[in-house]
Amino acid sequence: MEENKEKKKSWLEKIPHPLALLFYIVILAAALTYIIPAGAYEREEVDDTTRTVPGTFELTERNPAGIMDIFTAFPEGFQEIAEIVFIVFAAAMMFGVLDKTGMLENTVGTFVKKLGLRRRYLIVIIMTFVYGLLGIFVGYENNIALVPIAIILSLAIRGDVMLGAGIAIGGISVGFGLSPFNPYTIGVGHTIAEMQIFSGWGLRTILVITVLSLLAAYNIRYFKKILEDEEKSLSEGISTEGMGLNQPLESYRMRKRDIAMLIVFLVGVSIMLTGVFTADWYINEISAIFLMIGIVNGLIAKMNGSQIAETFSKALEPSALAAMLIGAAQAIQIVMTHGNITDTIAYGFVTVLEVLPTMLAAIFMSIAQAVINVFIPGGSGQALVTLPIMIPVGDMIGITRQTTILAFQVGDGAANIITPTLGGLMAMLGLCRVPYGRWLRYIFPFTILVFLVSWIFLVVSVLIEWGPI
Repeated sequence: MEENKEKKKSWLEKIPHPLALLFYIVILAAALTYIIPAGAYEREEVDDTTRTVPGTFELTERNPAGIMDIFTAFPEGFQEIAEIVFIVFAAAMMFGVLDKTGMLENTVGTFVKKLGLRRRYLIVIIMTFVYGLLGIFVGYENNIALVPIAIILSLAIRGDVMLGAGIAIGGISVGFGLSPFNPYTIGVGHTIAEMQIFSGWGLRTILVITVLSLLAAYNIRYFKKILEDEEKSLSEGISTEGMGLNQPLESYRMRKRDIAMLIVFLVGVSIMLTGVFTADWYINEISAIFLMIGIVNGLIAKMNGSQIAETFSKALEPSALAAMLIGAAQAIQIVMTHGNITDTIAYGFVTVLEVLPTMLAAIFMSIAQAVINVFIPGGSGQALVTLPIMIPVGDMIGITRQTTILAFQVGDGAANIITPTLGGLMAMLGLCRVPYGRWLRYIFPFTILVFLVSWIFLVVSVLIEWGPI
């Protein structure tokens, strides 16, 4: 028994630190610029958006990455993705105040006390779907600030950090990735395909509800396992300081100050959602709202300016790694782009698609998008590069445009759960203090299940010739 435990521990120790892992991928990307021929498609401006022109791929002069290119990619990565880095800081500062004042702990403790530990499996189901709905309707990076709540909730019902990550990160990733109303993937895809925006939402809704149900069951299965045997927890050695409840469950109650701070938080989130849906607000505006919530709640807690600033400063310490991971993830894409090999990779997948049977081609489309997602992790950016190529190919081999967009969504969305180059994912893992290797061990079997279920939906969409061509 001890020997098996040692083997398990030594295997975990071999998994690189997330920052080291991303650095290795940057090195790999640089090496690929010496191996893969450089090439490019022509681009065109359509409605102020740059798109790839299908059928225009040509080999270009090589521009392999040197040592300086590798290391300058990191500061360039931070510059390109600075707004996402800052939203991590803004979220950390806001929750720093909520944690320092005890409001967050009292709210979660009271919530769990009201429902009772006997209903803890129900809590897991409810919260998995809550985070899934946030992913569907709010977005991905927009929800980074809400991830730590799931960790506190998980610890309160005697789960662990990994269960909290499964609820929050898993729920947000599935909801956002398979959302029938995702403006960055489905919206951009339908615009490129010249189709009605968000058409075909019925089948996509069934898909996302099915996968969220499977995620809830998957989280509960893990929860039962660690309740029966704590040694099966994947959170061994992960510090939970400042993340758990510090009092017996029966002692929790909401003070007037807590209620006022909760109202400010909910009003702030409501304003944020209104801005996202009606005024085209994005990362910068959301960050501003988080900062305002933090400051106002600090004042409600009778903090002065210096105390609020000190709380902000202390809250930033654990989020520094998450911010670094985001910049490192973006560095990979910069190396690939400078080396002019991103289009070559896309072209290589397209040439395979043209010779496959229709059903296999639809599935291969999703696999191709999942691989490309490692190098172009942004949904809208990936759509603008690949869909202008994939859609005409789909037309030629008899795949409807609706199915082509679903294949793109499945490949991009399902892969988001494990893609180490996705800055938002690494930021969420950083806030949860979950190493990427542990997360991969937890979520990879579920990711395979997501692809299998999604492929069934893809096959059905091919059989029924779903949607307009």
